[in-house]
Amino acid sequence: MPVESGNSAAARQVKQKRKSHSLSIRRTNSTEQDRPGMQRDMLEGQDSKLPMSLRSNLLDLFGQIEREFENLYIENLELRREIESLNERLAGEGQTVDGGDLSKGALKTKASHSTSQLSQKLKTTYKASTSKIVSSFKATTSRAVCQLVKEYVGHRDGIWDLAVTRVQPLVLGTASADHCSMLWSIETGKCLLKYAGHAGSVNSIKFHPTEQMALTASGDQTAHIWRYMVQLPLPQPPADISASLDDDVDFSDKDEADGEADGPNECPTIRVATTTLKSHQGVVIAADWLVGGKQVVTASWDRAANLYDVETSELVHTLTGHDQELTHCCTHPTQRLVVTSSRDTTFRLWDFRDPSIHSVNVFQGHTDTVTSAVFTVGDNVVSGSDDRTVKVWDLKNMRSPIATIRTDSAVNRISVSANQRIIALPHDNRQVRLFDMNGVRLARLPRSNRQGHRRMVCCSSWNEENQACNLFTCGFDRQAIGWNINIPALLQEK
Repeated sequence: MPVESGNSAAARQVKQKRKSHSLSIRRTNSTEQDRPGMQRDMLEGQDSKLPMSLRSNLLDLFGQIEREFENLYIENLELRREIESLNERLAGEGQTVDGGDLSKGALKTKASHSTSQLSQKLKTTYKASTSKIVSSFKATTSRAVCQLVKEYVGHRDGIWDLAVTRVQPLVLGTASADHCSMLWSIETGKCLLKYAGHAGSVNSIKFHPTEQMALTASGDQTAHIWRYMVQLPLPQPPADISASLDDDVDFSDKDEADGEADGPNECPTIRVATTTLKSHQGVVIAADWLVGGKQVVTASWDRAANLYDVETSELVHTLTGHDQELTHCCTHPTQRLVVTSSRDTTFRLWDFRDPSIHSVNVFQGHTDTVTSAVFTVGDNVVSGSDDRTVKVWDLKNMRSPIATIRTDSAVNRISVSANQRIIALPHDNRQVRLFDMNGVRLARLPRSNRQGHRRMVCCSSWNEENQACNLFTCGFDRQAIGWNINIPALLQEK
């Protein structure tokens, strides 16, 4: 009919117009010419209020769209095969491509990329992750020897912080996002006591210098002081770690049942705090004892740090001045000094040595969140940041750092060995590295043969009283690990 031929001509014009804007894709399906006739026959048997000519025109347009998507899908399959072959070539040349499952990406819309162009793009994209060299990794002929000693498994969520008691019996304490804090036998790895008095994530744990008391900070906007009494189990023969690591067990992601298998729920539980400190208006992210143990300091996301009297639970001072949330606080081991770090890229030194004067100094040595700043036994402060640097400062001259350590990942809560003056750096990328106070890299804790952490490492803590297990780390893989760090005599003399 004349009407139908006119519509067919209009359809061809629309089709030609769309072709001019579409990709130049080669048609390979020989059955495409038969589709319009089949589809029109199907339309005749369907009820619709639309005129047949309009329905036919719409069908032609949707058929073109379907064919374009079909060809794009074919292109994408071809590009995936090219990318896989390029990855194989790069792997054969000794280059490892991280994140390499590129086949799950979006559909490619240009088929004119040559093989050489794709290869160059891949190399450029992954150059930073495969060839990055940290400039401050100074070479040293003698390195620390690191060995995994014990794993402490039982928490149901990530572990934010850990510490070792300062008085006998020596036990390990952990603070977890599962709202609990646990005390562990260092030798056996068994849970000895659980504190479940918080209503939020337990973000920090510190032990009293002379008494069996623990201080925990929580996301429930409080800090708790609680007493503990534990009895160490009888020593057991050392387990064969190498044999257990050879078992064909997948440790990539521990189930909650793993914690139940070790029986942490069978240990005694404390549910009521001796003292509750609750003056903050936000998450309490960290807390620490001042020298002597009569006062404590807390750091909060409400941008303030509070100084409390332990005996009366009264608020003594509110330390304000940070522009953003606080991330950590630390006290000097022998003097009434406090250092607080913040997301505002600064850390502040608070001096309480003179009762009549409470001075504060602000230090702007980083370009991103200062995740922690800690004192050493000497007159040094070590600060770590999300800007992937760690800096060592002299308290007598804080104008510029005496050493700067540049890393390839954000740095979390650091710790410094009092005896050997070694800095342990836990990273977001699951690594733990050791440096001396001059910024010289000593070692990296092993993370092979299923040893080490499998997720972000949140904190490190040294244990100066136990040479067999003198460094502890914890992370978001819900476990704490005890390490033996052996420093060669040559490095100790330096």
